[in-house]
Amino acid sequence: MIAAASLWLPLVVKVAAVLGFFLVFPLIIGYLEHKTLAHMQGRLGPMEAGNFHGWAQLIADGVKFVQKEQVTPTAADRWVFALAPGVAMVPYIVVFVVIPFSNSLFAVNLDAGIFFVIAATGVGVIGVLMAGWASANKFSLIGALRAAAQLIAYELPLILAAAAVVMQAETLSMVGIVEAQHHYWFLLTQPVGFVIFFIAAVAELTRPPFDMPIADSEIIFGAYTEYTGIKFAFFMLSEYGGIVALSAIATVLYLGGYLGPGLPQPVWMLLKTTALAFVIIWFRATWPRLREDQLQRFAWVALIPLALLNIMVTAIFKVAVK
Repeated sequence: MIAAASLWLPLVVKVAAVLGFFLVFPLIIGYLEHKTLAHMQGRLGPMEAGNFHGWAQLIADGVKFVQKEQVTPTAADRWVFALAPGVAMVPYIVVFVVIPFSNSLFAVNLDAGIFFVIAATGVGVIGVLMAGWASANKFSLIGALRAAAQLIAYELPLILAAAAVVMQAETLSMVGIVEAQHHYWFLLTQPVGFVIFFIAAVAELTRPPFDMPIADSEIIFGAYTEYTGIKFAFFMLSEYGGIVALSAIATVLYLGGYLGPGLPQPVWMLLKTTALAFVIIWFRATWPRLREDQLQRFAWVALIPLALLNIMVTAIFKVAVK
């Protein structure tokens, strides 16, 4: 009995820690977006929920989502319709299993951690397709297909940019990639790769200026048009979870992860991740939305060839140094 407990207890603690982080930090980023956009756009925003700067606004939003009626279209595939929000959210929960917050604070240190992360983030498109198809709404289906086309297009430059980092670090382990940056951040040697990765990450999240699938100015809301209440909240939580996850991945690959002077390692990791998340929010307030043809052309004609060139330059550099 004691031996079994010693095996299961660490696993339960790690699972609880990952779930706790996923449920708390994305909400903080959501609050940051509320306030950042309010200041950038010169409006007060929700200031009354809570005595200090509207701190309870997200709690009020959560209560609102829970109280809303759960509506399912009559012709919908009910099981697929209900499962889609979870399928969209779970990949970003899984990503945090392998992201290191210090040289000893992580759930699992996989030898192929970066492959695991990229594979997990790529599953989110299935949830979007499920939502669009199961809604029995042709507009939702069109929105889902448009989102899938975008996610597939920008997954390629994302992977290619990460591949160049792996070549330089000579390891697939997330911890190993961070430890390889003890002398300098890979941002100094991979600035082009960082720009490609970050742009592709924003497009993967369908955030402005790449938010064509769920454009706010449209009458409908893409694949999520038929969703209400807590199911819709899960999609929003997956979006903010994706912001945190991809910002954390970019921090590990290019900004030295948890490395930094003076402060504890987890604090450095959180500060860098929050800074990148702030930039993603900043994009929403400053950049105009791309047209669908511009969005696809930018991925296939600009980012992918540039990412391949970056890999070639990295390979030549590695061979020349050795």
